[in-house]
This record gives sequence, structure tokens and C-alpha cells, in this order.
Amino acid sequence: MSIVLTRFARTRLFPRDQRPSAIQDCSAEAFERRLNSETPLHVLDGYAPFCKLHVHRNWTSTRCTATPITEANRHLLRSAYEARSTDELPVLVRWFEGIDPPVANYLLPILYTREQLAKEGAPIDADWGVVGCLYTAEPEEIPMVPITMLRNALGVEEGGSGVPLDRAAYRRAVAFWERHANWRG
Repeated sequence: MSIVLTRFARTRLFPRDQRPSAIQDCSAEAFERRLNSETPLHVLDGYAPFCKLHVHRNWTSTRCTATPITEANRHLLRSAYEARSTDELPVLVRWFEGIDPPVANYLLPILYTREQLAKEGAPIDADWGVVGCLYTAEPEEIPMVPITMLRNALGVEEGGSGVPLDRAAYRRAVAFWERHANWRG
């Protein structure tokens, strides 16, 4: 099985500005090599048949993706309309600024099949392509952000995957993300 970073993941996980909320202490090339040479601790089913998550112990100083919202940090939440690329419509996002989350215990690369990536207009020369990565305290998936679920349901032409909305999964995601937020350094 071969794994490559997609262009989308490369720019988000290894940005030029080296922001602290991205993967730390590892180049994109070294990350890709490690995924191809190290057997994951677990392989989790993703939200659709073409999606898998590989669970690896964190070998970097990368910090947890999601942080609980408390009365002590709620004032540090920020929001804005943003697009992930110039082809996508901006959506409302929120994040913390000015917090110091713990170092993640696990990295969970999110993989799509070659066939799905070709359908989305992002062909790869490997079996699997990394489209994202979760940085977690526990060796398990955190729920997808609700707006990403909605974007996926809108279809490939809107930057999604074309997977219909699962109402129960959406409600679980809302319950999680009402109590958590991402962060930016």
C-alpha cells in the first residue's frame, strides 16, 4: 500500500508560514516516508467507504487539534468567514487565539482512495492520499467539523466529497464542536 500527501493536505499540514497549529518538527517528505514505512497502531473506518484513518503515536511536538471551551478561555474564541482555497465559498469558522494546547499523543492521517481523489479532480500516483490529519489525546477520531459535513454533502463542485449528510453523525459533531474549538497560534 502506498501513501502520498495530496496538494490540499500539503498546504494545510505543512504551510509555508510554519504556524504552530500545523505539524511540527517534521517535513512533508519525512511525514510521507514515515506513513509508508511504519505500520499504524490501528486503522479506523472513516465517514465513507473511501476514507480511512491511520492511528500513529505522535513523534513530533504537534499539539492537539481541538481544545475544550471553558468559561476561563471562552473570551479567546474568534470567528471569520474563510475559504480553504480560492475555488471554495467562504464559510463561518471559529478558533481560539492565545492558548497553549497540550502536545497530542496521536496523529491520525485521514486517507482517501486513489479513485475518490480522481473523482474530486485531485489524481494521485499512489493507492491512498492524505487529505488531512487529526492531532489527538486519545487514539480515536474526533468528529468532523459540521461545516465540513455540509460541504461534503454539497458535492465535489463545492469542494466536498459528494457524501450525503448523515443526520445522526451531524448531531454528534455539533454536540462535540459546541464544547470544543480549534486553535491558531
